[in-house]
Amino acid sequence: MSFSAEDHALAATLFDHVRDLSFDGVGVSRESYGASETATLDYLTEWAKQEGLEVETDAAANRLFTLPGSGDAAPVVVGSHVDSVPQGGNFDGLAGVISGLLCLKRLKDEGRQLAHPLMVAGMRGEESAWFGKAYMGSSAILGKLTADDLALVNKRNGKSMGEAMAAAGVDVDVVAAGTAMPWVAKVHAYLELHIEQGPIMVARKWPTAIVSGIRGNLRHNSVACIGEPGHSGAVPRWLRKDAVFAVADLLMRLDEHWRVLLERGNDLVVTSGIMGTDPAEHAVSRIPGQVNFSFEVRSESTDTLEAFYKVMRDECEAVARQRGVRFEFDRRIASAPAVMNAGIVKTLLETAGHLSLPVEKVASGAGHDAALFANAGIPSGMIFIRNEHGSHNPQEAMDMDDFMAGTNLLYHALLRM
Repeated sequence: MSFSAEDHALAATLFDHVRDLSFDGVGVSRESYGASETATLDYLTEWAKQEGLEVETDAAANRLFTLPGSGDAAPVVVGSHVDSVPQGGNFDGLAGVISGLLCLKRLKDEGRQLAHPLMVAGMRGEESAWFGKAYMGSSAILGKLTADDLALVNKRNGKSMGEAMAAAGVDVDVVAAGTAMPWVAKVHAYLELHIEQGPIMVARKWPTAIVSGIRGNLRHNSVACIGEPGHSGAVPRWLRKDAVFAVADLLMRLDEHWRVLLERGNDLVVTSGIMGTDPAEHAVSRIPGQVNFSFEVRSESTDTLEAFYKVMRDECEAVARQRGVRFEFDRRIASAPAVMNAGIVKTLLETAGHLSLPVEKVASGAGHDAALFANAGIPSGMIFIRNEHGSHNPQEAMDMDDFMAGTNLLYHALLRM
């Protein structure tokens, strides 16, 4: 049995209302621990209570949705985040929360009781775009945020993470103490439905797929290459300390290392997504004295991550010697790779087969809250939904039929857990 046409319409309505709450004129902007993120959770809370569901807020200000009378049995948690990147799409993260809520409503409507009751977690703060660190909400849930994390600053408004959390209702003292939320200790398993953020499923015409693992990453939000400014016409090449050419040299070296490692079968992606000279001083006729850039490397292998990071630092030293510059690094931020639980993957694949959906596995190049739960020892699994035009942009285009197929897959997998 599938979800009804009424459920299909309800899902579209929920997505549309949240889009209206967070539309920024281009896409949606649901700032981590900001007003639009709170408004989204408040809207979903109001809807859930009208449907007769129970809602609690934990000390980290995440919303937890359950059926009345769920008791103290170990739950299966279905969750995701509700924040977005600036001018992002409406489905990244939100799809997983709405899917879980539809499953919860269906259980209530059908009067079903599960061996492990369903809890839906609407989590805050997964996107790194705001504070330079991902998984803030799930890290707070698991007691993994540090004082350094809480001191990170939102470059758009100058607030620290701790200040923003406090304003959103987080008990920052509990989070700062590294105390996990009490509900985590009894979780039986964690499941997350999410849009695929790459092109694989679209290319292969898969409406759904099962995630095998999630890449981890190592990153610096800002690396400064510091050289020496000068007049562009007066300083010859051999006396220049040009920061732009130094960074260009560095990135070309890293690209060659990346190519070689891929040829050897390593899983690896490398990105420098932020780069620039200071607009207050740069000019066509000025040799740039400083360039700031970001660095990120992702892989399913911790060994590959660490090896490439060492290559990057070694190449920085080589470029510094040869071009007369120096490199200064901000704090290194790491997210460990995660492998999805083999038993849950098997259940999801078998359920997909029973529902005549693709029995296919994919690795996730993007990070997800599921990685933190998996690495905390909680058996975890993920369902991907096909999504046109990638993610982190207003053109995200998840088809509602695909979403409902994935939600039906999630529901029937829950019945088997």
